[in-house]
Amino acid sequence: MKNILLALVAIIALSGNIIAQESEQTRDSVQVAQLELLKQQAELEQQEAELKKAKEQEKALKKAEKEAKKAEKAQKKAEKEVKKTKKLAAAISSKKKDIAKEEQKIIKTQEKLDVGKVKGKYSPVEIQKLNNKIEKMKLSVLKNKEKLRKLESKQ
Repeated sequence: MKNILLALVAIIALSGNIIAQESEQTRDSVQVAQLELLKQQAELEQQEAELKKAKEQEKALKKAEKEAKKAEKAQKKAEKEVKKTKKLAAAISSKKKDIAKEEQKIIKTQEKLDVGKVKGKYSPVEIQKLNNKIEKMKLSVLKNKEKLRKLESKQ
């Protein structure tokens, strides 16, 4: 009876031990699955962080490109303004020279007319033609002076 009782106690102890091992294996597999799930979540978060970082870098790059384009556009505008100013200065200089030339022509023609009148070279018709020519040149000078005034007001 002792043997049976001992055998019975041994069987119960062993079966309890086996049941405990099975529950540990179940717990272990659940824990392994949870750990695997945590690893996957961590990897996913890491990928999301990398993706977010890449998007931020791309955004910063686009912003830098946009600023570079703005700077380039501003530089072109400044160059265009300088070119316009130079062109305006050249036009003013040219008008001044044209006016001076026309005034010299008027003076020469007037002197020619006066000398011709004194010497009696010209007929009244020729005198009238020279006077008309002088008047046209004076009108031309007035127009050029008006254009010069407009150019200088732009400056």
